[in-house]
Amino acid sequence: MYNEIARRRRHVLGDAREALRYLKNQKAEDTNLYYEHIVNAKGVLRALFWCDGRSQLDYEVFGDVLAFDATYKKNKYLCPVVVFSGVNRHNQTVVFGSALVTDESKEVYVWLLHQLLAAMRGKAPVSVITDGAPSMRFAIEMVFPNAHHRLCAWHLIRNATSNIGNPKFTSMFKKGMLGDYEISVFEQKWFGMVEEFGVAEKNWIIDMYEKRHMWATAHIRGKFFVGFRTTSRCEGLHSIIAKYVKSQYNLVDFIKHFKRCLTYLRYKEVEADYVSISGLPVLKTTLEHLERSASNFYTREIFFIFRGMLVRAARMKVVQDVAFDSFVLYTISKYGSLNSSWEVSVDNERTKFNCSCLRMDSFGIPCEHIVCVLVFLNILELPKSLVLTRWSKNAKTSTFDSSGVTWESIILSQYGCLMDWCRQLSYVTSRRQERFHLVRDTVMSLIEDFKIEDEQEKQVGAEADDSDGIFPKNPQNCRSKCRLGEKVKRKPQQCSICRMEGHNKKSCPLAKDIQQQTNATSCGINRNHVEEGLDADAEMVILALMICVPQHINYIIFINKSGN
Repeated sequence: MYNEIARRRRHVLGDAREALRYLKNQKAEDTNLYYEHIVNAKGVLRALFWCDGRSQLDYEVFGDVLAFDATYKKNKYLCPVVVFSGVNRHNQTVVFGSALVTDESKEVYVWLLHQLLAAMRGKAPVSVITDGAPSMRFAIEMVFPNAHHRLCAWHLIRNATSNIGNPKFTSMFKKGMLGDYEISVFEQKWFGMVEEFGVAEKNWIIDMYEKRHMWATAHIRGKFFVGFRTTSRCEGLHSIIAKYVKSQYNLVDFIKHFKRCLTYLRYKEVEADYVSISGLPVLKTTLEHLERSASNFYTREIFFIFRGMLVRAARMKVVQDVAFDSFVLYTISKYGSLNSSWEVSVDNERTKFNCSCLRMDSFGIPCEHIVCVLVFLNILELPKSLVLTRWSKNAKTSTFDSSGVTWESIILSQYGCLMDWCRQLSYVTSRRQERFHLVRDTVMSLIEDFKIEDEQEKQVGAEADDSDGIFPKNPQNCRSKCRLGEKVKRKPQQCSICRMEGHNKKSCPLAKDIQQQTNATSCGINRNHVEEGLDADAEMVILALMICVPQHINYIIFINKSGN
């Protein structure tokens, strides 16, 4: 049976056409589902983008930060899978959209971002993080010109290792990249590092300095990235996807199993919702009023992050406050480190708080310096201006309809009602034979009628597809990560005997000489080449050298008078 299923999967002639038809049928159930595709000059499917209604609702709330990367070998065509993702209110990864592409050219990525923009009703992200691929960077500049583009720190560290090759340089580069410095301090450390290692003329160093606003924390401070530094979230999401999709799946099977993966991710979100609304966490800090207030606003996971700020605030103190016309400026210092100081400005209404560290602007959670000012002003409840909506328990309230529930909740409620009514019907009809037969015939008739109605709707959709007369062909197998029109560069094969290129060990010109030498010495050692009187061990060593070492390699054997 499994062989038959595999055979059918391999021999799907209109796989691309069936995938589009499947998405069209899904759109009948989810009216907000969005999908689009493009073909090349030969009519072969080049890219397919889709996202359901739930993903669009998630993007409406959490689409301020976008991350996307490609994963490979997840379908039988080996087409790269591009997944657009972000972070929800529980600090979990959430999927906004997906795409199958046959190449990773600039044109394809520009088309994908345009489709994402169209599906999300024109809402562009505030910040985007990628691995720095040139095609991705070009597409972001074209489609999201106002978005802050950050490069993955892990990829930059790997590039520093491969381009410079000095572990000490890589360590200093990592500290300079992730260090929370002022721009002047970063510039000083950068030029000092470049001069110390003498790499000022390296092209990679010049390129990195020109792109410093895309990776250096000193230049990124104050830009909202919700804690994104690397694309590790994308890699984690790819590992989850790999549990649901296999390399032998065709396009339809891939889309179906990818939907199962989305269901799992959304189930984990529902679990986190339940944990956040069921009870209150145990208060552990001395700032009980602020801690309790935060537990009422934030989800459980974000609350645990904010509690760390409350703990660190105990080591901060206000050393100076200066009043101006519209605000008061507080100077904060850390206990035991008077050289470091931060400034927090508070308006006269005590509704707006700004800190010089800019962590509130970068992550959306009040820093320990702002908390220190709240304690100094004896504010017992966390001001609403400091609670970012995307981190709150009510973050998705805006996605509800007028009745206060989502369409998926309505479907689940209807399903539950029908289950309960059928249970009651079964109870009252199973006791009498005539009632049982009546209900049985009625229910079976309804089931058959509904199945026929669904098949007719599918047939109408298939006929509508056929009337178009345009059927995309199945994508060609993608054998590498190369871009469109770029040939695969293979490493030249080397001979295992002479280590030269252009032949193998069977056609090696030295193989015949070595074989002849081996035959000559297989029955014993040629006494004309060595002194007599060698012990058995010395003879075995010389024999091994004569057999194993190629003839073109010179070696010298020293033998003392005792024959050793």
